[in-house]
Amino acid sequence: MITVSSQLRKVPVAVRPTVKAAINAIRTAAPNADEVPYQMEAPRSERMMWKIVRFTVDGKNVVGVGTFPRHSTIFFYRGRELDAAAGLLQGSGKDTRFVTVRSPEDVARPAVRKLINQAFKLARS
Repeated sequence: MITVSSQLRKVPVAVRPTVKAAINAIRTAAPNADEVPYQMEAPRSERMMWKIVRFTVDGKNVVGVGTFPRHSTIFFYRGRELDAAAGLLQGSGKDTRFVTVRSPEDVARPAVRKLINQAFKLARS
């Protein structure tokens, strides 16, 4: 079985600090959320996101973290319903939206933290 820590050891060194920062930000925002590691190996294509972990509340997906070779992504399963005022949310899917993060400092931005908190507040409502 694949674990979050085993996945992190395989994440490219260039993006590993950003992935760790994203996971820690989510853990801080929702310490009681369940962590579900994706059971996938690194993709062969650099254009495909490697999904590392998703966080759930009451069995419902809330937020996930994935990575590419040069940047990482925090994706919100109900992102369409979040406040997009900061202009950070990307994507045009039915529900999911995402934020691209290129450094731990990007993850620490108040607007990113606010989106993470909003996602969990929405999940609990």
